[in-house]
Amino acid sequence: MQKSYAAYSTEDSIRLRSSSGGFFSLCSEYVLQKGGVIYGVTMSKDCYTAEYIRVDSANDLKKLCGSKYLQANLGRTFQSVKKDLENDLVVLFSGTGCYVNGLETFLSKKYDNLICIDVVCHGVPSPKLWREYAKFQESKHGKLEQINFRAKEEGWKKFGMKENHLYIPREKDPFMNMFLDDFCLRPSCYKCRAKKYRLSDISIADFWGIEKVTPEMNDGMGTSLIIVRTEKGQKLFDSINEKLNWKEVDYNEAIRENPAEYRSAIRPLQRDTFFSDLQSRSFNFMIRKYAPDTKKIRLRNLWRKAKRIVKKLCGGGVIPKTNSNYGIFFIFQS
Repeated sequence: MQKSYAAYSTEDSIRLRSSSGGFFSLCSEYVLQKGGVIYGVTMSKDCYTAEYIRVDSANDLKKLCGSKYLQANLGRTFQSVKKDLENDLVVLFSGTGCYVNGLETFLSKKYDNLICIDVVCHGVPSPKLWREYAKFQESKHGKLEQINFRAKEEGWKKFGMKENHLYIPREKDPFMNMFLDDFCLRPSCYKCRAKKYRLSDISIADFWGIEKVTPEMNDGMGTSLIIVRTEKGQKLFDSINEKLNWKEVDYNEAIRENPAEYRSAIRPLQRDTFFSDLQSRSFNFMIRKYAPDTKKIRLRNLWRKAKRIVKKLCGGGVIPKTNSNYGIFFIFQS
């Protein structure tokens, strides 16, 4: 079975601390209320790495909120999951598709008390790149105490990073640019097997392009795309949907602007050079070479496109209008 939904929590406080619509938080709360446990990813105390932890208290759920654009250290997580399952605890395991598939392979049998949620994944960036970037920021601002990869203060669709009191929009952050340009992904991410062979009960993602599919579900605070893949996943969705604003949507329309659901990232020609430079060059060099001011580049390209459109419009004109959040150009025909 497979069903797709646009959904977000009815509680704004849950949405604000979540990357998208707060669906994972509601699932976690439900499992804890049933006496179960959650396995998910948090940042290490020094903010240099991401790691799996076991959560059995609602007070610790906040540690799992939000995306971590980093490969997580598993440690003995799979063994711990198996022990909890054998002790008849309900276990909710969350992670990228490859981690979910890895867990299912490790267990080698099906457990009715295991629920797996995977995050639709663009790819996993290099831990070394993040560590070097964190140290680069520390050299300018002091010790890093907390990191939020998807701070919503400037609006969901312009997600950025928040290092202590420093907010850097996505389009200006060098780590995010290198990540989204696919320079720093693991080799396996360019041929991801989990795209074609998923073992999760539910997949969650940002609902990119929601304004074209179901605009009434888009208020700018974040909406989750929920893809239910099993009856177990549907049962979980039905158990919490009273705490959601939700609408069933067509799968093909829902994933149209989220190709990470079905397609691997394309390996850049410069990837090997990128990692060679990362080993031997300064981070300032990496920024200059691999993360130029993409906002200026995008604005320049948009301007060129606008001029081409104007040529086709009789009596038309272009008025550039700057906006700190969007950098929009207005086009009109008189």
